[in-house]
Amino acid sequence: MSEPKVAGTAPVVLQLDRGVYFWCACGRSKNQPWCDRSHEGSGIKPVTLEIEATSTVALCLCKQTGTRPRCDGSHNKL
Repeated sequence: MSEPKVAGTAPVVLQLDRGVYFWCACGRSKNQPWCDRSHEGSGIKPVTLEIEATSTVALCLCKQTGTRPRCDGSHNKL
């Protein structure tokens, strides 16, 4: 399995509607923070994010968070 690529050094804050989303965990997606299947062959799989009601979320772009896919401030240690 390869290491995730840092896609950004700050979270992306989005308002998401109820639904299921697939967060890019490999950092290779051209459609950050969402998976575009660029992970294929890396051994890294996207993370399923289920939103129960419309809400604002801060999603990790550094891919180092311990609370995947939500940002935990790990980008401050890069």
